[in-house]
Amino acid sequence: MTKKMKIEERIHGIVDSLIADYNKGRTIDEIKTFDHPDKEKVIDIIFKLRNIIYPGYFRNKHYKVYTVSNSISTLVEDVIYNLNNQIGIVLRYLPEYMGAPDRVIEEHAEETTFAFLEKIPKIREYIETDVEAAFNGDPAAFNKDEIIFSYPGLFAILVNRIAHELHLLGVPMIPRIMTEYAHSETGIDIHPGASIGKYFFIDHGTGIVIGETTEIGNNVKIYQGVTLGALSTRGGQLLKNKKRHPTIEDNVTIYSGASILGGDTVIGKDVVIGGNAFITSSVSAGAKVSIKNQELRVNYGKTADKPEHKELDEDDNWFYVI
Repeated sequence: MTKKMKIEERIHGIVDSLIADYNKGRTIDEIKTFDHPDKEKVIDIIFKLRNIIYPGYFRNKHYKVYTVSNSISTLVEDVIYNLNNQIGIVLRYLPEYMGAPDRVIEEHAEETTFAFLEKIPKIREYIETDVEAAFNGDPAAFNKDEIIFSYPGLFAILVNRIAHELHLLGVPMIPRIMTEYAHSETGIDIHPGASIGKYFFIDHGTGIVIGETTEIGNNVKIYQGVTLGALSTRGGQLLKNKKRHPTIEDNVTIYSGASILGGDTVIGKDVVIGGNAFITSSVSAGAKVSIKNQELRVNYGKTADKPEHKELDEDDNWFYVI
């Protein structure tokens, strides 16, 4: 037997073993390619919607059209077709649509698609305020174009505002695919269920987590590493549809590394939360929350000359405390 024949035989053996493994009836064994949403198409919808929301900033180079009207018309028709198809697929995950006739699914998918597109002016209204908040809140911003083209926080907010409207319309899975794509691209994890007011600014952004039932008011600014989360998820599915995440009222600033947890936790208007704070209960309006300085210890070792205001530890190492 030649080497090529041996390799082919081994390949056939691997394929046969995989096919046998697929027949065990587990979740990961399910093969229904056309009954699941197409992640690539959902991501493509995000970028086409971005083109619609920012008509003068982004365009699809495949479209050979030269007027705003023609370009937007082409984009809208493209989004309608693909979003309608994807919604039609995911509706069957809902108990009320399992086993429903195709006609019923198609009608609801179409109605939902158009209801969403009618929300785009609202999304644009909110995004305009987010751009304004980023420019006014960041002295490093060169201009608003830089923010639109390059700020990951604004992109994460844009995707959330799109996904949130689909979430409110009862569309399963697609909103989460959208926000998790933004999460993978930016390091910012915002659940589509989170409700966010106007003038929202995420500065830097990496490591931010905003949970499903979070409510955020107007003019809120948060920095990298902030968690707006649940106190505990040990209840698993038993906690579904319960308020698990905090409420952040208007004009709140939350600095890096802070964690605010719990569905009963309300951060009042005009509060400032300092870095690394860990909060599990409500804070009244106007307060400033900070962590008392931790002890910073600098060790000079045994051979260092004794610096002024230094002490010896139990191992005769010179140190001082800040």
